Amino acid sequence: MTTKDLRKEINRVIQEVPENFLEDILSYLRQIEKKPQKNIEALADLKRIFKEDQELLEKLAK
Repeated sequence: MTTKDLRKEINRVIQEVPENFLEDILSYLRQIEKKPQKNIEALADLKRIFKEDQELLEKLAK
């Protein structure tokens, strides 16, 4: 998936996110935006968790 495709898909998903989560998502994105690239790379573990444990995260959210 290209960067353009990813951005488009992120925007589509954001439109479906419940309103009460939008501030948290924006806050998280701003934190990432402010971090140096080296620190962003450290977030790879979080990315892996989202991919591998999506079902568990959904259960916890309920």
